[in-house]
Amino acid sequence: MGINLTDQDKLTLRTAAYGAITLMAAAGATTGSPHRIATQGSLALASATGPIGYVLAENSKIPNLEGKSVAEIADQVLPALTTAMSLLKKQDPAEADNFRGTVLVALEAAVRPKKGEPGPVMLEMVRKITGALDAA
Repeated sequence: MGINLTDQDKLTLRTAAYGAITLMAAAGATTGSPHRIATQGSLALASATGPIGYVLAENSKIPNLEGKSVAEIADQVLPALTTAMSLLKKQDPAEADNFRGTVLVALEAAVRPKKGEPGPVMLEMVRKITGALDAA
């Protein structure tokens, strides 16, 4: 079974995936390493394969990922994650699993600290993002 994604669907997928990393970086600003979080997460997303990999590799601006607070970013990203999973599950459950796995690997790469364990703020944000992925 193949997937047929509109331009809006592709934007939703990119908003969800890159937005999750943006959200992690915003939440990680308290740790002083938002740039490292954004870089590691984005590099992980760039390694995606299959149809999802092609969508995430498209070089187009993703609007509405700026926010004055973590809450504003979350208001955009968390629903986009649920919507992305829902549309992928309807078309190709394997690609939905691929997308979910790709986002989770990117989160893992983003939260991996140089030393020690991820802090409670980062772990809570991962929980919220995972919940949004699983809500579909």
